[in-house]
Amino acid sequence: MIALSVLDLVPVREGGTLGEAYAATARLAQAAERHGYRRFWIAEHHAMDGIGGAATAVVIGHVGHATHTIRIGSGGIMLPNHNPFTIAEQFGTLDALFPGRIDLGLGRAPGAGPELQRALRKNLHQAAEFFPQDVAELRALLTGAPELGIRATPGHDAEVELWMLGSSLFGADLAARLGMPYAFASHFAPDHLDAALTLYRQRFQPSQWLERPYAMAAMSVFAAETDAEAELISSSQQQSFVRLRTGQPGKLPPPIAGYRDALPMPARSLLAHIGQASAIGSPTTVRSAIGRFVERTQADEIIVSGATFDPMARERSLELTIEGLAG
Repeated sequence: MIALSVLDLVPVREGGTLGEAYAATARLAQAAERHGYRRFWIAEHHAMDGIGGAATAVVIGHVGHATHTIRIGSGGIMLPNHNPFTIAEQFGTLDALFPGRIDLGLGRAPGAGPELQRALRKNLHQAAEFFPQDVAELRALLTGAPELGIRATPGHDAEVELWMLGSSLFGADLAARLGMPYAFASHFAPDHLDAALTLYRQRFQPSQWLERPYAMAAMSVFAAETDAEAELISSSQQQSFVRLRTGQPGKLPPPIAGYRDALPMPARSLLAHIGQASAIGSPTTVRSAIGRFVERTQADEIIVSGATFDPMARERSLELTIEGLAG
């Protein structure tokens, strides 16, 4: 069975609080660990009412204290928002607290308007131009190769597994040149998936950290007892996608029966496009969808995303997904 991992955005639901969201994320990580998922990643997003993972390293620490064996990390840290030295210190600290369990996934997209740029005191688009240099500097701070004349303490010699994240050919090419594992964000940006994975594998240069290409692809996965129930619980995330793309982001809404069918055609087309990398249904339906996706991508690992209004529904989804693939 292909290795499975979990991506969590720490969803904050309508009528809920941040405290409840963090508690739900810890319980979800415990469920992922219990059911045999390989890693549990938190995504960095800022100034969004419905997402609680902005202080990503802090949330990873929270998850680490709630779990024991599952790998934990970022999916990802948007490096243009930060400086490499600070990230080396943060993830060096995490490695000291949870040795041998820390992943550091790095993304280039600043994902920020002028208001956030002012709040972070950075020109994020300019900072993104220095992303390859910043990745190399961060790796040097963690590994000591090459020596930079200053050591991040904590950070230096930390056993942090570095990943490149992306949704375009840029990240695939950089991951290949640096000999890093690569994760593609196909759960919300599937357009360049096949081309990016092909380029990554063709151009991969072995490094002391990775001998051969290792690719992960993301899917939105909602498993329930029946196809109809899975469609229902998935409608909360579908509403969030539509609201975000139409400039009306907010907290995670409750599910709506028949939501997709009631949408105008442009919104239905949007969901169909994003749904290229999704598996929604009973365990049998999910197994078939993931199987087709793995056959298409030849991915070494799948990371599953998918927020549900009821946190228990997502915990159950993780359980049914594993059962479906093992069956």
